[in-house]
Amino acid sequence: MEKLRIALVGNPNSGKTTLFNELTGANQTVGNWPGVTVEKKEGVLKGHKDVIIADLPGIYSLSPYTLEEVVSRKYIIDEKPDAIINIVDATNIERNLYLTTQAMELGIPVVIALNMMDRVEKSADKIDINALSKKMGCKVVGISALKKTGIKELCEIAIDLAKNAEGQEAIKFSPETEEVITKIENLLSEDVDARIRRWLAIKNFENDKEVAAQTREMLEIIKAYEEKMDDDGESIITDERYTAITTILKDCYQKEKKKMTTSDKIDRIVTNRILALPIFVLIMIGVYFVTVTTIGTIVTDFTNDVLVGEWIQAPISAGLESIGCADWLNGLLVDGIIGGVGAVIGFIPQMIILFFFLAILEDIGYMARVAFIMDRIFRKFGMSGKSFIPMLIGTGCGIPGIMASRTIENQRDRRMSIMTVTFMPCGAKLPIIALIAGAVFNGTWWVAPLAYFIGIAAVVITGIMLKKTRLFAGEAAPFIIELPAYHIPIGRNIGRSIFDRTWAFAKKAFTVILITSVLIWFLTSFGVEGGFHMVEDVSESMLYNIGNAVAFIFAPLGFDQWQSVAATVTGLAAKENIVGTFGVLTSIGDADVATEMVDNVDVAGLAPIAAIFGSKLAAMSFMIFNLLCAPCFAAMSTIGAEMRSKKWTAFAIAYECGFAYLISLIVYQVGRLVQGYGFGVGSVFGIAGIVFLVFMLVRKPSKGVKIETAANAA
Repeated sequence: MEKLRIALVGNPNSGKTTLFNELTGANQTVGNWPGVTVEKKEGVLKGHKDVIIADLPGIYSLSPYTLEEVVSRKYIIDEKPDAIINIVDATNIERNLYLTTQAMELGIPVVIALNMMDRVEKSADKIDINALSKKMGCKVVGISALKKTGIKELCEIAIDLAKNAEGQEAIKFSPETEEVITKIENLLSEDVDARIRRWLAIKNFENDKEVAAQTREMLEIIKAYEEKMDDDGESIITDERYTAITTILKDCYQKEKKKMTTSDKIDRIVTNRILALPIFVLIMIGVYFVTVTTIGTIVTDFTNDVLVGEWIQAPISAGLESIGCADWLNGLLVDGIIGGVGAVIGFIPQMIILFFFLAILEDIGYMARVAFIMDRIFRKFGMSGKSFIPMLIGTGCGIPGIMASRTIENQRDRRMSIMTVTFMPCGAKLPIIALIAGAVFNGTWWVAPLAYFIGIAAVVITGIMLKKTRLFAGEAAPFIIELPAYHIPIGRNIGRSIFDRTWAFAKKAFTVILITSVLIWFLTSFGVEGGFHMVEDVSESMLYNIGNAVAFIFAPLGFDQWQSVAATVTGLAAKENIVGTFGVLTSIGDADVATEMVDNVDVAGLAPIAAIFGSKLAAMSFMIFNLLCAPCFAAMSTIGAEMRSKKWTAFAIAYECGFAYLISLIVYQVGRLVQGYGFGVGSVFGIAGIVFLVFMLVRKPSKGVKIETAANAA
């Protein structure tokens, strides 16, 4: 028996992903901003093995301006699902029904899932579902995806519609506009499917470049009507849709006039033009302070020193020695695998704490406000708040952040967003931050939040510079976001968010990082001079020679030690490898370094790592470079897939590495000058770097090329 396919279509933040999870038992991420679902997801309807539910990206319309809209429309037109569940936010019904009017023109049975009815009832608004169903000409079901009410009835109706496969009549416009649509429809080829003739006629009326095939007669009809209405075809249809929606809701929707809500009162403070940014800064400082320097430090020290060091590494090493295990095998297992992977896993508790706080901020609705706040700031520099959405998503992992750039319809802004998303500290970079903060800065509280805001500053600086070049010049993409009402965080959403982000990290720890740790141990334990052999002195190892061979590249940045160079190189495969590499190297390094000090500060405990750098400034330069340079291989691959161009991919990676090098150079060389080390050649390059940055920031902007939308690029 052929399976039925039901497409789930709706606006961003309408509860679509929550409903999909409830229908299929899937664990899709739930968020309060556009871009959570950036591509089609499918799952089997619970209790119905013959029914497939397709979760399409959240969209506002079926006009292909963003890649999300392209994906959704392409699926509906090409795959022809048997039915559509159109999930509508009942608290914002006027706006949501705009998409409904388009979906009903596709000749596919539609059932409207009027979501968040519990909030409607709580607000004393009234929606007559029966009357709405009659006026819309399709089934309407009141549900609450969050509280799991009305879903059974919704499924029964959707399955019944899918089996009957009979579409409903589309929403009608004014008689004058209907006459024009009918004329265009009559001029369409007889081969066009009868179910989509009206939809295709409207697309020609709107001059939709993706599907329009206008004849000379069509153009004459459209032009004459546009002159009569003194407006373009797309605007005419848009106005007709909203007029129809207003007429429909007039007798079946009553909005209660109410006083300012609790969310409104909170927003008067947290989105205030003066207070918004300081509040955001304080919140993020608090999040990273707790994560890295207080509770995070306690649990991480226990995991690294006690769990991995005393309870795992030491007993296994002693056990292997007691049975006469070969030195090389002991070193491989204890120093290579446990030392490398264990060093990374030791930071998982800190990551869980960070993900916990971020998940709460996302779930209660605050992070959606942050995007709104940053839009006001970004727009002053020619950027859009839409670029901040991928940055927020990228704090967990850069890959979904890169993919979330699909919400940006302007291709130039989208490319710039892809290039800058990975400047933000993702989960994989947190261990680097924690390592440097703990090993070199004695757990100083400001290091971690500084790293976060360095990422934001890098995005802003890049935006200002690139927006003044010909390739990226132009108006910022418009930014529209639904601000959800504040609510108490939901346990299962928090748990799912933490698990998904932590599990993605853990999988890399036991795959990529494991392999890299073994490779680092091998390169550090064996040499080739005088024949291939195991070495006792690390200065005779292959890794020592490789690191020293390329160390000159990083000498101007202050970290030309072979260990830090090796860690930086392995970090290109996965940022977690940086910590893993240090874990392997310090496990087999000279124990005497544990007595050393950095900048006259006792760094006992993590001294082997601290001593590698020799100064706090060099360690800070190292951290900044590895936070801003090209991301892991997986993220690079995603950049390539989203850019759809080898040249743009190469440009993005080269820019990230070049920008990271420039900032680290300035920090180290100018920092040394400020610290009184004297003026030298490095100081000249550092000052030249500042001059270059200032010039790029204040120069007159170039005139941009023609704006390209994501749909055109696709």
